[in-house]
Amino acid sequence: MARCPLCGAPLDWAGLIEQMLTMENAREVFSDGEKFMKAFEEFVFKCPSCGEEFYGRNLPAKEAEKVFSLLNEFRGSIDWERGKVRLRLNNLLALDTMLERWDERVKG
Repeated sequence: MARCPLCGAPLDWAGLIEQMLTMENAREVFSDGEKFMKAFEEFVFKCPSCGEEFYGRNLPAKEAEKVFSLLNEFRGSIDWERGKVRLRLNNLLALDTMLERWDERVKG
């Protein structure tokens, strides 16, 4: 799971995405995977633990891609009016990773 590149504290993906929801064109960005990844890499996040800022490109891109997929797979995953994520993204990412590993073991 994602960790702050400066202090090493675990990061909550929902909190990171909520920071991105403040962008002017957030709805447009969250509807296109390519735009999302470009905006994610260039976005300046703030760590809730140490308060330091860092670019999204310092976080795992594979996890960010999965987060994008999860947000678009589940309708109503974002409360646009309140700027909140309704999904427990860290839990879903952990489950997705477990299922991928299970598939690898079963197949090979």
